[in-house]
Amino acid sequence: MSTYSIKDLELLSGIKAHTLRIWEQRYSLLNPKRTETNIRYYDDSDLKLILNVALLNDSGLKISKIAKMSLEEIRAEVIKLTDRSLTHDDQIHALTISMVEMNEDRFDKILTSNILKIGFEQTMLHVIYPFLNKIGVLWQTAAINPAQEHFISNLIRQKLIVAIDGQVVDGEGKKFMLFLPEGELHEISLLFATYVIKSKGHKVIYLGQSTPMEDLISVYSIVKPDYLLTVFTTTPGMECVETYVRDLGNNFKEAQVLVSGFQIIGQDIELPANVQQLNYLGEIKQVLEQMNEFV
Repeated sequence: MSTYSIKDLELLSGIKAHTLRIWEQRYSLLNPKRTETNIRYYDDSDLKLILNVALLNDSGLKISKIAKMSLEEIRAEVIKLTDRSLTHDDQIHALTISMVEMNEDRFDKILTSNILKIGFEQTMLHVIYPFLNKIGVLWQTAAINPAQEHFISNLIRQKLIVAIDGQVVDGEGKKFMLFLPEGELHEISLLFATYVIKSKGHKVIYLGQSTPMEDLISVYSIVKPDYLLTVFTTTPGMECVETYVRDLGNNFKEAQVLVSGFQIIGQDIELPANVQQLNYLGEIKQVLEQMNEFV
């Protein structure tokens, strides 16, 4: 069982620690435990409760009313709210609850519902990506454990692969080679880019995770892509990323190289003439729309 500080609850729920303490004192909403050294902490049941309470409170339900509800009533209200709500924040909050509970069925239902309502691409851009940014911060602050992050990432990855398989490319579109640098394993952004590119009628050569530079050069010489696309999430490090980008520009001079990710966005990096930075993956659509014959 995981343990959480009140600061962890604040990060996960969005409710200020001061407010949580008031709710605890006034409504006995939380039941903190204490370590042998008398330090207060909260457990998984406290976290799940406060996430549900926060969602209902954000939707307009008064805390005094929520405090009188049973756990079953609170959970039922949350499910009803997320089933009918179209706000992205509510959906992101509901996904966070599903992650903490490791509830695959609920997570899948929320995703499927959003895809039916607003489409796969909009779900990725406005629900999944903000959610992933949120859990990325939570993981770095140790508010969630790696198993929870892996659990969610794999479910999203499965959805992306199914969506990509549904895209059939019939035309003579441009050729894109997609890859992650050697040591980089976070491929959700790369998979989403694959989906968008294929949905616009272009071809994708997908090399995936941790691709050594020598392999890139070898495949490039065979397939001669028009574009290369990569995403830097954790690798290479800040001290090496500029050199790596320069090598991409030099090794693939006949192609347009598209780069994105946390390690490059907002950095003061000099880009080679044939390298273009995407500040978010949604910008890949703008690149595709500039190809007049495939607008």
